[in-house]
Amino acid sequence: MKHLNNISYLKEKRKYLRKRLTASEATLWRILKTKSLGAKFRRQHSIGNYILDFYCKSHLLAIELDGANHFTEAGLTNDKKRDEYLNSLGIRVIRIENKHVFERTDYVIRLIEEHLNKFTPSPAAAGTPP
Repeated sequence: MKHLNNISYLKEKRKYLRKRLTASEATLWRILKTKSLGAKFRRQHSIGNYILDFYCKSHLLAIELDGANHFTEAGLTNDKKRDEYLNSLGIRVIRIENKHVFERTDYVIRLIEEHLNKFTPSPAAAGTPP
């Protein structure tokens, strides 16, 4: 199988994005990094040509936080293409509007928990790309 995770040519961009998280990314990361939801998440993890805001490899779950640029015609088209690609690899994508991280934090946590609970990780999933 072709290597799809953290391709080397995106390394510097991933590092740049990790150092410059948006306010909503930083807020959600403070929750996710504690593993309080029972799963390990990575931030700014790339799969193929896409850099995901957050990714849980064991549950094949991506979390994307969407700001204003995602709600334009071009943004919606790009997101659809990205989601279809990730779905083709068996990765589920949750899209959350940035403001919900601040205004509806409990809802965001419940949404993530629901998606984590819908998928029972297997030992093979944790060690197999993506």
